[in-house]
Amino acid sequence: MNVVEPLQLLGGLSPELFMKRHWQKKPLLVRNAIANFKPLLDRSELFELAAREDVQARMVVQTPGKAPGWQFRHGPFERRAFPPFKQPGWTVLLQGVDLHHDRVHELMNQFRFVPDARLDDLMISYASDGGGVGPHFDSYDVFLLQAHGRRTWRIGRQKDLSLQPDVPLKILSNFVPEEEFVLEPGDMLYLPPRYAHDGIAVGECMTYSIGFRQPNRGELARELLQRLAEDAQDAVGEATYKDPKQPAVAQPGEIPAQMIEFARDALQAALLDPDALGRAMGEYLTEPKANVWFDPADTDESEAQALPMGELRLDRRTKMMFDARHIFINGESFRAGGRDATLMRRLCDQRFLSAQDVARTSAEARSLLATWREAGWLHVT
Repeated sequence: MNVVEPLQLLGGLSPELFMKRHWQKKPLLVRNAIANFKPLLDRSELFELAAREDVQARMVVQTPGKAPGWQFRHGPFERRAFPPFKQPGWTVLLQGVDLHHDRVHELMNQFRFVPDARLDDLMISYASDGGGVGPHFDSYDVFLLQAHGRRTWRIGRQKDLSLQPDVPLKILSNFVPEEEFVLEPGDMLYLPPRYAHDGIAVGECMTYSIGFRQPNRGELARELLQRLAEDAQDAVGEATYKDPKQPAVAQPGEIPAQMIEFARDALQAALLDPDALGRAMGEYLTEPKANVWFDPADTDESEAQALPMGELRLDRRTKMMFDARHIFINGESFRAGGRDATLMRRLCDQRFLSAQDVARTSAEARSLLATWREAGWLHVT
């Protein structure tokens, strides 16, 4: 992607300028971000997705006059589970639609001026008149693209983040909006993390939300330590704790200081490998979500060992990234160098590799690509 070229998607800003001026700093309203935009799925297709076990679906129904005023349910949902279309104040939220629909995946890829390590998914919100999820804030960046109908957005830099008690949603108790916009199809609003907002449907509407992952330190530490632990035995060796100078003790319940020091040395040894942390990070960032599985290629044993010549394209569900020494794909890591590394990185960035580039890969790399094809991680076109 040319990051210095102005984009209509960003209101005439280049990705470079957008990231400097707005990313995690201040909102941006873009009128006609995508000209003549039409929903990529119609209402019936959305409801078919909502009935699937591998789709994360939620429903929010406002119940005025009844405590707590909101009903919240998890899917999957059969068609009869939805309120009548003319009933106001209800919303269906479908998470990760990019995993299930090629055109939605292509739309999300327009936002790859942000690293893939941050880009999470595209959620579609369908709402009847007056529908919404109440004033709230997100802990991540989000682009709100209006796909059908109209939605009123009220936003504000909220300092009081206290939430309404006894409500099944995280709704702000004292929302104070500072600005208000009505978005038409093709309009888009960017909001940084923790920027309070409240979207209310004006008639039937659909909104596409492009969200970005923002792991906290605790989550990241837990995930990385778990992955480092898997390789700890090889990294630190078989040395056992020894204490030939241990004196007799009057307080046997106290842990010896030298045993704690032994443990500290073991942890430090596990991190001596300069690639260990980066490898664990890449595997974590490319790990498919729990509701994702791939369809293996329909090939016999002889076909599986060979890679047909042609262009390669990553499956829309595949996560692929790289660092200076590794290629990461769907939670696995591979060392790569030379021409193969260059071509694999090109596959990461472009999400496809031309037939000419495939022909330039080594026999070892083609064998690996054939294995990924057999697993359904990429396809030959």
